[in-house]
Amino acid sequence: MSAQWESRFFERSALYEPLCSAAAALGAGDWPAPEDLQRLVSARATPIISGGGAPIRFVAAGAKGTRPEDRYEPRIYRRGEVPLRSANWHDLFNALAWLTFPLAKAALNARHFEAQRAQQAQQAAGAANRGPLQDALTLFDESGLIVVAADSELLGMLEAFAWKELFWSNRARVAANMRFYTFGHALYEKMLAPFRGITGRAIRLEVERDFLAAPLQAQLELIDAALAHCWLDPAAPGSPRELAPLPVLGVPGWHDPNCNETFYDDSGYFRPGRITR
Repeated sequence: MSAQWESRFFERSALYEPLCSAAAALGAGDWPAPEDLQRLVSARATPIISGGGAPIRFVAAGAKGTRPEDRYEPRIYRRGEVPLRSANWHDLFNALAWLTFPLAKAALNARHFEAQRAQQAQQAAGAANRGPLQDALTLFDESGLIVVAADSELLGMLEAFAWKELFWSNRARVAANMRFYTFGHALYEKMLAPFRGITGRAIRLEVERDFLAAPLQAQLELIDAALAHCWLDPAAPGSPRELAPLPVLGVPGWHDPNCNETFYDDSGYFRPGRITR
């Protein structure tokens, strides 16, 4: 991606809606520096902490350390340091995700830390390296979505991969009863230059209709708490196969070409199938 700064990037698509508040607070200057993002952390009424309880601090990325505690997730877990590369969209979106979903990010960090400690013990015993849980954690952190619905039949269409039935035939019903929220910072980065094939991995939540009428900030706070509870639960998704694939460009309102019915006829993108969980 181009490193050119675009302060109003969040106006490109409704996909960026969860980040709007934090991104708009950065202002219209040049690329945000770590101290600009730290200012947003300091302005919060509730502190942001890592999975290990350390206050989150955005710091300039430097040379990678060689000690186990200097690895990315342990560094955040123990010291609260989230490294940011200069003029880097991927890292900026990760920082904005911390500001938007602090509880869920901390939960993922905690599970990553625990999984890496277990991995180190297994490696010492001569076992395999990375397991499916770490793959699931990384996949959701990078490409995660949250789908909420007050209509179980719509969630059933998603689980059945009935994409055209869901996104086109029931378009008005989706608008009235369903919401989609982007979590993964890699998805935000990819949507700066959308391409056919962008796919996220979703966690699905059934909600009461009152939730859909709540202000966006209240919705995000409830989702954040629900995600944190999900990922800290021992029954959390233990492999990527337990996260529902979702073709991002098909979500109504997220990509202008999907206003045409034929957009959903591309079976290479809107693939048939069924998830098992």
